Amino acid sequence: MAVILVLLIGLPLLGGLAALAAGDRRPQLVRWLSVVVLAADLVLALTFWGRAPLLPADGGGAWMAVLKASWIPALGISFQLGIDGLSLLMVLLTILLGLLSVGCSWSEITERVAFFHFNLLWILAGIMGVFLALDLFLFYLFWELMLVPMYFLIGIWGHEKRLYASVKFFIFTQGAGLLMLLAILGLAFAHRRATGVLTFDYFALLGTPIARAAQMWLMLGFFVGFAVKLPAVPLHTWLPDAHTEAPTAGSVVLAGLLLKTGAYGLLRFAVPLFPEASLAWTPVAMWMGVAGILYGALMAFGQKDLKRLVAYTSVSHLGFVLLGIYAWNALALQGVVLQMIAHGLSTGGLFILVGALSERTHTRDLDQLGGLWAVVPRMGGIGMVLVMASLGLPGLVNFVAEFLILLGSFHSNRLPAIFAALGLVAATVYSLWIMQRTWHGANERGWRIGDLRARELLVLGTMIVLLVWFGLWPQPVLDAARPVLARLQEAVAVAGTLPME
Repeated sequence: MAVILVLLIGLPLLGGLAALAAGDRRPQLVRWLSVVVLAADLVLALTFWGRAPLLPADGGGAWMAVLKASWIPALGISFQLGIDGLSLLMVLLTILLGLLSVGCSWSEITERVAFFHFNLLWILAGIMGVFLALDLFLFYLFWELMLVPMYFLIGIWGHEKRLYASVKFFIFTQGAGLLMLLAILGLAFAHRRATGVLTFDYFALLGTPIARAAQMWLMLGFFVGFAVKLPAVPLHTWLPDAHTEAPTAGSVVLAGLLLKTGAYGLLRFAVPLFPEASLAWTPVAMWMGVAGILYGALMAFGQKDLKRLVAYTSVSHLGFVLLGIYAWNALALQGVVLQMIAHGLSTGGLFILVGALSERTHTRDLDQLGGLWAVVPRMGGIGMVLVMASLGLPGLVNFVAEFLILLGSFHSNRLPAIFAALGLVAATVYSLWIMQRTWHGANERGWRIGDLRARELLVLGTMIVLLVWFGLWPQPVLDAARPVLARLQEAVAVAGTLPME
């Protein structure tokens, strides 16, 4: 089973090279090649579903498979991959949204198709590497692997201000990544000072004795690196520009996957490696989450560009993730995992819908839209479901996720939870704003456009089915993540002060 971990990352890497070799003379072949590669990855990943843990619950969960091979022994660097319930959920989300990204870009991307799919597949490989890496040097390598292909994806196939957006994205994420690299090196050196062994092994670094002040600085290096990617206010300013200018597939990958690497990094690395410092940082992190919830919602309501509006909803929804992580509560942590999946599906779906609408009308200006339900009823109906998911309608997984986060946070710290609950009211306002300005009212511009095609219906229909399925039956997700979250709570409780629930 451990070999499958290599294949999960290797197949997209090889598929990207094969797409590049096929060239632009055969664009359909390149598209189908991407589909086949990701479908094979999906089959491989599903072999882990429901599998009993094989290894002890070290470092945050029961591991289904771990692969370790010597790489640079002189520096204590190994090629180490592992998969548990949390990483499996994230890998499955990555492959699924990767497939849907190929589908939504089928007709949108017509130039340099081979290079586009090369970059897309390599981004997905880097993201899966982040979710599977258990050597911190290897983790950082995959973290950087995500960066360059996404830069090209925005800079080449983006919209009018794509160069500005891609450079801004690169500067923010690269700067935060370098800060995290310094923290990784600091942790490795601290471990060597304590044990005499230089290593980047995740399991070995857990529990490294570090002075309280040094632990705080190292934790902040990790926290900033992950908070920029999340993104948390005030480190979020790259996101609206990147989303607005990225092609549809780029926005889906950004919203659905790259932002989740920040949340995953907090759960997997920042908190378990530095539990005492994380506890001390709790009030700041929770209020940063609340600020993101309210600020993102307020800014969303003030936008005229429909895609930029959806981008700011990501800032708001992922504020709930930050709030839930630092609530140190079983309910809130379960909500965090569901929110990561819910946001990937609902916001990714909204970006696909906005892309389809923009492709037909050549505008995203809300002042230019309106009255489209009568013209494209299938698009309007799907838009209504996705908007209802965004505002947290019961029966959809977004509601379950945000309800659990707020309930758990209320038990932990009432004041931030109360302010965060106002974000649900704000989400209702901007969600209904989207429906009113886009689909209802008079068709003053006389739009006559085609409705969603079969391929687009398949892509968006898949997302809606999953939103409803997990909204009515979230238990499989919660069961998969429970061992990881239990160990996370245990690490925090041992570190100091909070009783186990």
